[in-house]
Amino acid sequence: MRIGQLAAETGASTRALRHYEAAGLLVSERAANGYRVYNGHAVVRVRNIRHLLAAGLTLEDVRRFLPCLDGDVAAAPPSPAGLEVARRRLAVLDARLAEQLAARERLVAALRAAGERPPPPPGSTGQRDTGRYARGKCPEDVRGEA
Repeated sequence: MRIGQLAAETGASTRALRHYEAAGLLVSERAANGYRVYNGHAVVRVRNIRHLLAAGLTLEDVRRFLPCLDGDVAAAPPSPAGLEVARRRLAVLDARLAEQLAARERLVAALRAAGERPPPPPGSTGQRDTGRYARGKCPEDVRGEA
């Protein structure tokens, strides 16, 4: 199967497939004309790679699952090694979220110091003060108003 067909069957871009190959997650042969040719297992493998990436893992994390990528990763019981990869990735994501929240708080403090009323955090139940825009006016409609 050629790269375009593999892309169509898996929803991955051809660029992503070449990236997976460069990362050592996917293998292809070269046809006489130089085109990449993938075996029948490539569809399952790419779907598994995309499943793991969508779960928040990195390509480096996915590499730990190489022995399992040709099976049904989503339905298989989790292995201790797989759970450890997930725990480590979750810790990294938690640290990033904490950094982002701290940055948000610094911006909120700066806005408050400037006399602004910052919006509530995303997902909060507080009502956001949208001022004139809540009454159906676009920014262009309020230029002359003050």
